[in-house]
Amino acid sequence: MDLSGNKIENLPSVIGQFAALKSLTLNNNKLAVLPEDLGKLRKLESLHLCANSLKHLPSSFGQLAALKTLSLSGNRLREFPLQLCQLRHLDVVDLSKNQIQRLPDDLEQLQAIELNVNQNQISQISPRISHCPRLKVLRMEENCLEISMIPISILADSQICLLALEGNLFEIRKLRDLEGYDQYMERFTATKKKFT
Repeated sequence: MDLSGNKIENLPSVIGQFAALKSLTLNNNKLAVLPEDLGKLRKLESLHLCANSLKHLPSSFGQLAALKTLSLSGNRLREFPLQLCQLRHLDVVDLSKNQIQRLPDDLEQLQAIELNVNQNQISQISPRISHCPRLKVLRMEENCLEISMIPISILADSQICLLALEGNLFEIRKLRDLEGYDQYMERFTATKKKFT
């Protein structure tokens, strides 16, 4: 179901009755809140809510058990939505172009393979993000990060093999001076070889 570009301000709770729905796209609308009944879409695999006015997600969001792809780019989220950490099949999360200021400790439970938080206001990252069991791609371009805020564990002890940090408050070449950079480059190179 694609309802993009319709100036929709409210998603009716009847959406919860579409039990077999696998894909829902509501990009470029005027949604400020989502109904709790959205959590009833247990077969939903793909949800796109880019360019709306969402400030938070309903608590039922963690019940979207089949969700694999989530796009929330261009909203007004100030905090990382921790409901996402309950979703066991999540592969790709796009939270770019929001107002998120930090990546918290609880993020270690996130199951996603790729997390995009480009163009937020992130100045703090919990070192526990390195515990994310499946996270391979972490995009944090154009945020408010100082080099001192990059946890060594992301480089040395994580599964992350693509770390995008351009456009922060340091020169990207300074990453090479950090402890753990060599381990990160080994993962990066090994992954690159797989795909060439």
